[in-house]
Amino acid sequence: MAKKQFQAESKRLLEMMINSIYTQKEIFLRELISNASDAIDKMYYKALTDESIRFEQEDYYIKVEFNKEQRTLTVTDTGIGMTEDELETHLGTIAKSGSLAFKSENEIKDGHDIIGQFGVGFYSAFMVADKLTVISKSIDSDQAYKWESDGVDGYTITRTEKDSVGTVITLTIKENTEEENYDEFLEEYRLKSIIKKYSDFIRYPIKMDVIERHKKEDSEDEWEEYSEEKTINSMVPIWRKNKSELTDEDYENFYKEKHYGFDKPLKHIHISVDGAVRYHSILYIPETIPFDFYSKEFEKGLELYSSGVLIMDKCADLLPDYFSFVKGMVDSEDLSLNISREILQHDRQLKLIAKNIKNKIKSQLQTLLKNDREKYEKFYESFGRQLKYGVYSDYGANKEVLQDLLMFYSSIEKKQVTLDEYVSRMPEEQKYIYYATGESYDRIEKLPQIEAVKDKGYEVLYFTEDVDEFAIKMLANYKEKEFKSVASGDLGIEDEESNKSEENEQNHKELFDKMKSLLSGKVKDVRVSKRLRTHPVCFATEGELSIEMEKVLKSMPDNNQNIEADKVLEINVNHDVFQSLQKAFDQDEEKLKLYTNLLYNQALLIEGLPVQDPVEFTNDMCKVMV
Repeated sequence: MAKKQFQAESKRLLEMMINSIYTQKEIFLRELISNASDAIDKMYYKALTDESIRFEQEDYYIKVEFNKEQRTLTVTDTGIGMTEDELETHLGTIAKSGSLAFKSENEIKDGHDIIGQFGVGFYSAFMVADKLTVISKSIDSDQAYKWESDGVDGYTITRTEKDSVGTVITLTIKENTEEENYDEFLEEYRLKSIIKKYSDFIRYPIKMDVIERHKKEDSEDEWEEYSEEKTINSMVPIWRKNKSELTDEDYENFYKEKHYGFDKPLKHIHISVDGAVRYHSILYIPETIPFDFYSKEFEKGLELYSSGVLIMDKCADLLPDYFSFVKGMVDSEDLSLNISREILQHDRQLKLIAKNIKNKIKSQLQTLLKNDREKYEKFYESFGRQLKYGVYSDYGANKEVLQDLLMFYSSIEKKQVTLDEYVSRMPEEQKYIYYATGESYDRIEKLPQIEAVKDKGYEVLYFTEDVDEFAIKMLANYKEKEFKSVASGDLGIEDEESNKSEENEQNHKELFDKMKSLLSGKVKDVRVSKRLRTHPVCFATEGELSIEMEKVLKSMPDNNQNIEADKVLEINVNHDVFQSLQKAFDQDEEKLKLYTNLLYNQALLIEGLPVQDPVEFTNDMCKVMV
């Protein structure tokens, strides 16, 4: 029979298919198995209206076989088959989908769905094969037909013999090249792994003849091999089962099987939605942080399935960045996929799913916080930083979503507390939510700036992570209570000490002006401290940039070295050191300069900032000792 030519547009599409539409060659097996599943589905629907057809589940399967010597890979199904006209229509015209036409002509129900939509998946086989042979016998015909093609040159359709209804597709696998290893598609382990990866949840058995090894009887070291037909896929996905049928162990096993992590998940979320967009999802909140979580190599995203067939390994659009630690999968029948079924064509459905998933994750975390504090604290230890980044990023767009999930160490409770817990026990006269920053809880505990707030009996939140203060600045307030650093210029604490400090400010104005002049360019001001009780000196700050924020920004690559917090040197006029300052101001200008520099450097050390001239600093100390 003369070879028929593909239509011109089909020929161009086939060339594109072979070279560029699919990102990975292994996808071809997913496409052939999906087509085989469609063919069995069509038989199922035909049996619903044709009493002469009995659909016995055990009679329907997909078989994958390979022959290394002949370099052939065969995919067989016991589905509805194709007539000569259907072979011509569906395989002679690329992108003419029999499955799409079938869906439009039949009401799909009973939990089944036809996977194929575009009629191009079959041709993905040309990525790995020089030649394709299709032998098919339709339920509507006594005659079988063979379709053959070696690519863009065209195809032939001839009569042939086939005993049973169904389709057999045989690929003649390409020879290896320097760039490509095609032998992998003739290896048992590789074919099994591709089936498990993409088609594990196809509803019909996918069978293979698998080589098994066992010890010979009455022998300790002799082994023999034999071939046994086995079903490779799981068929029934866990997410389509009723939650009441499943145990925590079932969910944990699925977590391990899918290699979502090496840890044991803290919590799972099983979602089944039958609304504007139908989907099933199983999500996991891990216990431990992945080793590469904060590296460029880490990829967020959930596995995305369409009717049980894996479409994407990591669908990043399903998770906001602040919940990027969540693992799991989503399966939907309503996704609009592009021609390769690898990319989503429209994102409306995906946005609806993503919004619902975001709300479910937040709700689950809030429940965990309320009902299992120990587990939540374990989660927060691993991923709290990510939630804080979420508050800070996107100009605070997500702060209301995340603020109730945040926790910080409390000066009173000596453990992590929520903002809600802090506010709930604030004294009526307390105006602000106070916080202090430092490298560790111990360092913060010893900060001079914290004395006045603690003397009032007010609780202080300790910030030890570089993102903490940036997140709180973005949050600005919580339940109408503004955040206030203990190093802030105005603490909002009015007492007798505050009134005294104003008097002292006027009484010692000349001294402080002189010290400010000596520290010109280093501090914005020198003044009497309202916050110090036992320490002689400390820094306060004015403006939005704190000293801790300055340190963080300066530690960043390509930082702007001119970034400086507006520092104010505060002096405790009730400390013995102040008497020495006053005396030096009255009698010895050089000594005043010496004391001023020492106090400034002391304030730097308290904040963990580098002393600008260590040699000068040590010399100044020696002068005091002489």
